[in-house]
Amino acid sequence: MENPFKKAVKDENKTNEIESEIKENLNEENSEDISEEVVSDSANDTEEHTSAKEEVNPLQEKYDTLNNQYLRLAADFDNYRKRNEQEREALLKYGAESTLRKMLEVLDNFERGLKAIETVDDCEKVKECYNLAYKNFTDVLTKAGLETIKAEGEVFDPNFHEAVMQTPSSDVPEHTIIAELQKGYKLGDKVLRPTLVNVATEG
Repeated sequence: MENPFKKAVKDENKTNEIESEIKENLNEENSEDISEEVVSDSANDTEEHTSAKEEVNPLQEKYDTLNNQYLRLAADFDNYRKRNEQEREALLKYGAESTLRKMLEVLDNFERGLKAIETVDDCEKVKECYNLAYKNFTDVLTKAGLETIKAEGEVFDPNFHEAVMQTPSSDVPEHTIIAELQKGYKLGDKVLRPTLVNVATEG
């Protein structure tokens, strides 16, 4: 017959083994659960990071596109500004070139006239040379756009005339220009110099 004390010790040992095994199983399950949670969290973080990257990339691309467009536009504007400055400088420097070329012909005629009258005693011949040179000169100026402002007999207009004298007169209406003291000129609508005039007042 088995000793009851030994049997009790065996049963207790067996119980301890079972409890130990259960604990080990529980620890393994918990470890697996924790590992799965860690892997799951890591996967979620990776997905969120990828999603964030996907959201940022289109914005970055749009920014890069707009930035490149801005840089090209700034470069084009800078080139345009430089061209305008060069054209303005050239206009200021060479704007009178065409007129001066035409004036060379007048200068030539004056020089020919001076040589022609060196040995001429006839005043009519000198007058003829002078008139020819003067006509040539005025023709060149007219072709360049110069216009004489009409004055004598016209109604005084402060936009084109400058009254330096006023003379009472009953022969013409008041504010009529009765004498031109110095010619005035204009280029198109721009007055280069107003005509100096004598204006009639009530007599």
